[in-house]
Amino acid sequence: MGRRGGIPNNGPPNRESAMSAASHLSSIVVWSGFGIAFAVGAVAQRTNFCTMGAISDIVNMGSWGRMRMWLLAMAVAVAGASVLQLTGQVDLAKSIYVRPGFSWLSYALGGFLFGVGMTLGSGCGNKTLVRIGGGSLKSVVVLVFLAISAYMTMKGLFGIWRVTWIDPVAVDLAARGLPGQDLPSIVAAASGLDRRTAYGAVAAVVAVALAAFAFKDREFRGSFDHVLGGVVIGAAVVAGWYVTGHLGYAENPDTLENTFFATNSRTIESLSFVAPAAFGLELLMLWSDASLAISFGVALALGVIAGSAAYSLATRSFRWEGFASAEDTANHVVGGILMGFGGVTALGCTIGQGITGISTLAAGSVLATLAIVAGSWAAMKYQYWRLERAG
Repeated sequence: MGRRGGIPNNGPPNRESAMSAASHLSSIVVWSGFGIAFAVGAVAQRTNFCTMGAISDIVNMGSWGRMRMWLLAMAVAVAGASVLQLTGQVDLAKSIYVRPGFSWLSYALGGFLFGVGMTLGSGCGNKTLVRIGGGSLKSVVVLVFLAISAYMTMKGLFGIWRVTWIDPVAVDLAARGLPGQDLPSIVAAASGLDRRTAYGAVAAVVAVALAAFAFKDREFRGSFDHVLGGVVIGAAVVAGWYVTGHLGYAENPDTLENTFFATNSRTIESLSFVAPAAFGLELLMLWSDASLAISFGVALALGVIAGSAAYSLATRSFRWEGFASAEDTANHVVGGILMGFGGVTALGCTIGQGITGISTLAAGSVLATLAIVAGSWAAMKYQYWRLERAG
């Protein structure tokens, strides 16, 4: 039986050596994830990469610089992921994003609530981790409540609400003859093109359009930090797909079936930070449970904090930050709760859906991303309305 990823097939395996090889492969995936995220944390700290901040810049100042950085990251991720897919290095159809069940209410409601939450919490999941690395105690509180809420949404009280009332509101695309909700499958079905041709065409159009919009602005082209942030974070998503979907894809010595090692979803993954926060909390609470281990996603969260801290300390920009008032504390607590619930319900955050999901060309990722932006915009408008009334 052929294998990808690193566990060789050289006749009947010795179980002990097979288990050792599997453990080694998991370590490669986990440490690779940490390294990728370390770069993301350092670059995000340097470039002030923040989707909530990008929306705020547009609303407050009409500045699109940081938004173009986010869009450039999407373009790089789409281009890189499509190359991996078309060359057979990974199979993105196995990811959680392109499954044929189009849970439109989950994407829309979860995304909107996440957008509101990240505005109240001063940043999305990735920015929360970056701010922790820079010395923000406020973000530590946000992360704790985000993790608790996310865990409750996966396995607790919030999860019952999600599974009972939200997720069932969906369209079964498989019943309509579509293998997945990705745009290439939809285009192929509508146009009669074979899926490979449709995939290449759609990926090229999306990547070029996003990059062209980002680079058409002269000020953006002249900003090294903006270009750096977009390219590195987009490339990090591509690297994540390669690590879990190629290096980490091999035969499991227990089941003798090909599996994705060291991922919580047991399938191909890349950058995302809401569910990993919940799994990190679970790991801390149940540390003595031998069945639990540090996963790719948990390593990503730790890597972002470490990379941000390293950059902050190296540049002497590390600063302790606390809450200004009881209202400030309440806003951040509520923000963390909304991000946890919304991120799990929508299957991702501004990175998990906004870049990683978009790189798979999933229609649900587009809807979730637009809903996140709408939620953040609405929350900002409400905050400004309150300030005007108070003034």
